[in-house]
Amino acid sequence: MPNQTPLVRMENISKHFGGIQALTDVSVELFAGEVVGILGHNGAGKSTLIKILSGAEQADSGRIFIGGEAADIQNPNDARSYGIETIYQELALCGNLDAPSNLFMGRETESLGLLNKSYMRSETDSILAKLGIKIKSLDVEVENLSGGQRQSIAIGRAVYFQARILIMDEPTAALGMEETKLVIDLIQELKKSGIGIFWISHDIHDIYSFTDRVAILKGGRNVVTCATQACSQEEIVSMIISGIPAPSLLKDRPMAAAANTA
Repeated sequence: MPNQTPLVRMENISKHFGGIQALTDVSVELFAGEVVGILGHNGAGKSTLIKILSGAEQADSGRIFIGGEAADIQNPNDARSYGIETIYQELALCGNLDAPSNLFMGRETESLGLLNKSYMRSETDSILAKLGIKIKSLDVEVENLSGGQRQSIAIGRAVYFQARILIMDEPTAALGMEETKLVIDLIQELKKSGIGIFWISHDIHDIYSFTDRVAILKGGRNVVTCATQACSQEEIVSMIISGIPAPSLLKDRPMAAAANTA
């Protein structure tokens, strides 16, 4: 994708918390219609990086570009204005509310000063149908839905509000095999529509089959960014642990980027 303008470029991002340096000159890119897995152990800096993109944290230095234009992201509302939506493992859904109430939560529509429940219900039905998401009833409280269905509603909310960039933080960590497949199938459909997806994980086995590229972090620094299939799962695991690029990648520079590049 070298001739395309990336949807996102995070360039030389650094962040410290007191005496702890969480990120040092980290760079990563995301293109339209691709999934980039951001990998690393706990403490590698992955969550801090995506919190900066989502507006939950601010970088000490570095720049963010959205669609080739410099972006100023100071808070989550700024991120949403750029088409960035984040779905965390701990879903921001209210279990005692139904799907329409959750989909429009914080962005409810009104008519004559009252909640326009019929409109929100119709729109929820339409977006879930468009994405192929099936639930037994829109009236069911989401706490009674499966984990995969709850994830799908959160994704549906992001798509409905025109997300171009989707950040997913450990989205299948608490799901079983079938539930995980449901979410991954939905991600494949989103790719076709040109949405770019950052998928944060500590487990390469979870994402090896469907990510296009992986960006590996170690100790808050870039290790390598490469096509997922450019090396084996074992090599990727080794890079996560050691922080050293695989020899096979160093022989093929177009497929890999060394530290501080994306």
